[in-house]
Amino acid sequence: MRFTVPQFIEMEAKIVGFLTFKQFIFLFMAALICVVLRFILPFSFFIIATLIIIGGALALAFLRIGGRSLPVVLGNFLKFKLSPKMFIWKKVETPIQVFKKEEIKKGEEIEETPLKIAEKSQLKKLHTFIETKTK
Repeated sequence: MRFTVPQFIEMEAKIVGFLTFKQFIFLFMAALICVVLRFILPFSFFIIATLIIIGGALALAFLRIGGRSLPVVLGNFLKFKLSPKMFIWKKVETPIQVFKKEEIKKGEEIEETPLKIAEKSQLKKLHTFIETKTK
């Protein structure tokens, strides 16, 4: 019997309840910072700082952009911004080619050859074949 086996499945293990280890660490560190701030700041500033810190921790733990977690997106952004960039374009001089239509003479009339139309691409069929590994 042949079965279609799903591929490219990546799932992080749930360590603490419904949270992965990374999510737990983000939320735990935010709570720890809020406890320390409670003893340092006045109550009104503590509330404002706690809302900002907990909001940031929730975003880091649960927000996904384009299927990627926020820490991955921020890491990719920083790597792109901080890495050196050099774009070099070398123009290649090629002579201009002129193509003329072929003409076939039949008797006194001139008839143009019909244009050849390429067949439909097999890309979609190939993609499905690769993803499911079936024929």
